[in-house]
Amino acid sequence: MKLVRYGKPGKEKPGLLADDGKIREISTLVDDLAGEGLSPKSLNRIRKAKLASLPVVRGTPRIGACVGRPGNFIAVGLNYADHAAETNSPIPKEPILFNKAPNCVIGPNDDVVIPKGSVKTDWEVELAVVIGSTASYVSEKEAMNHVAGFCVCNDVSEREFQAERSGQWMKGKGCPTFGPLGPWLVTPDEIADVQNLGMWLDVNGERVQNGSTKTMIFNVKHLVSYISQFMQLDPGDVITTGTPPGVGLGMKPPRFLKAGDTCSLGIEGLGQQAQRFIAWKKGA
Repeated sequence: MKLVRYGKPGKEKPGLLADDGKIREISTLVDDLAGEGLSPKSLNRIRKAKLASLPVVRGTPRIGACVGRPGNFIAVGLNYADHAAETNSPIPKEPILFNKAPNCVIGPNDDVVIPKGSVKTDWEVELAVVIGSTASYVSEKEAMNHVAGFCVCNDVSEREFQAERSGQWMKGKGCPTFGPLGPWLVTPDEIADVQNLGMWLDVNGERVQNGSTKTMIFNVKHLVSYISQFMQLDPGDVITTGTPPGVGLGMKPPRFLKAGDTCSLGIEGLGQQAQRFIAWKKGA
């Protein structure tokens, strides 16, 4: 299934993207695509529903983040061998973990705000994993049983905040609007091999990232299992799994985003996003 959330910010409703490209309303089946609404029980209820009986959503509503505000938004750094190489970083022996602020999540096509004082705002197309059932100390063999689905994430990053202001990377990762998710939450049964998906990102129409999930250092099963050794993962939690090469930081000379720039990005089978970057304004 391809699940969506649509409507005005903060008032999104859950929907199902049908094969004809139309969104069907599923609010009678689940309150929201968040928390327990992403449990196996909830997803099975949606899956068993008669599609023809579900109302068609009229018009072209705004598409919101495909997951309601997650309790945890966990990110993995330097998880692509070719990205580690472009940043002259050693291959990690274990996954590098950091947090993105849960309230940085926005819709896939919403504007992204360049933070106050930013000089090095960067882009990162990533595969995000959404948890569907509680995971604590799970094995790799069990890991996929706890996954509700996958989606596209732009792990927007401020490199000066991240690397030059001391402390943890989260300083440059959780600014407001730095977490576009969607357009769809795609259930695992629709993805033949999550470790072989093409992914890309364009800046102002220029292709800058062109990679594949096959170059991940630590695959999805390993990441879910590994993270569950250190914290409990709950339904609705999001894990964004790293980016392939082509980020602004790795260019020679480095290149960063400014107000008026646009990013378009996508992952095979998971849909596409498009954001406009705007300047921070007091009170906005």
